[in-house]
Amino acid sequence: MSAVFLSTLSPMLTMFACMVIGFILNKKKICPENTASVLSKLETNVLLPALTVYTFSKYCTVESLSSQYRQILFCGLTLAVAIALSFALAPLFAKKGYQRNIYHYALTFGNFGFMGNAIVPAILGEAALYDYMLFTLPLNLLAYTWGVAGLIPKSEGKQNPLKSLMNPPMFSVAIGMVLGLTGVSKFLPAFVGSTLSGLGNCMGPVAMVLTGFLIGQYPVSKLLSDKRIYAASALRLFVLPALFIVMLKLLGADHTTLTLCLFGFGTPLGLNTVVFPAAYGGDPSTGVSMATISHTLCVITIPIMYALLTAFIL
Repeated sequence: MSAVFLSTLSPMLTMFACMVIGFILNKKKICPENTASVLSKLETNVLLPALTVYTFSKYCTVESLSSQYRQILFCGLTLAVAIALSFALAPLFAKKGYQRNIYHYALTFGNFGFMGNAIVPAILGEAALYDYMLFTLPLNLLAYTWGVAGLIPKSEGKQNPLKSLMNPPMFSVAIGMVLGLTGVSKFLPAFVGSTLSGLGNCMGPVAMVLTGFLIGQYPVSKLLSDKRIYAASALRLFVLPALFIVMLKLLGADHTTLTLCLFGFGTPLGLNTVVFPAAYGGDPSTGVSMATISHTLCVITIPIMYALLTAFIL
C-alpha cells in the first residue's frame, strides 16, 4: 500500500510544482497580465486536442469500443447520481442564486479533463488514457452543456447547448475516432504522431501553471479563509468518489472501471468555475478559492484514495 502511495505521490508533486511556478510567475510579475488567457486558449485549442487526437487515433478500434461500452454506461450512471447529489448538497453551501450554481457544478464535475488527463498516463500508463477518455465522454458532453450553462450569469444569457459542444476538445475526439476506426492513422507520417504526442505531453504541466497563475491573482489569505470550500473539497476529493466506487462495485463493475471512476470523480474542483464566471462578468473568487484549496489537497488525497482502492477493493 505504501509503495502505491509513493508511486502516485510523485506525479502529483510534479503537478503541484508546476502550479507553484505559475503562482510565482504571477506574483513576481514575470509574465504579462493576459498570460492566463493565452495559456487557457493554448490548452483548449492546441494541447488538449493534440493529446486527444493522438490517443484516440492510436487506441480507438472497433474491438476496443465494443469491449468498453459498459464503462461509458457506468460513467453515465455515476454522473446521474452526482447530479442528484449536487442538487441536494449545493443549498447547504449557498442558499440561492449564482453562487449555488457554482456549487452545483463543483459537486458534479471535478477537474477530470486537465488534471485527469495528465495524471492517468503518469500513474497507469499511456494506454490507460484512452480508456479514461472513453469513460469520461458523458462528463465532457454534460459539462459543456448543462454544466457550463449554469456558470453563465443570467444577465449574459444562456449558451445554445449544441453550440457549446462545437469546441476543439470535442472535435478532436471525433477526428481521433475516425483516424483510429478507419486505420488511417497507420499511414500518417511519423512526424505527425511525434508532434501530437509532444504537444499532448505539455498539456498537464501547462494546465497546472495556468491554475497557479490564476490563483496568484488573488490574496492567498482570502482564498484560504472560506470554510465552505474545505467542506466542498472533502466531498469532491474523498466522500463522493468513495461513494461512487462502492456503488459501482456493488453493481458489478470491473477493476478498471473502478480505477477510472476514482480519477474521473476524485479530481479537484475544476477550473471552469473560474474561467466562465470571469469570461461572462460573474464573480470568479469562489472558483479561485475552490481551485486553490482542492488542487493543494489533492496532492495527498489522490495518492491516498488510489492506495486504499488497490489495497481493499481491487
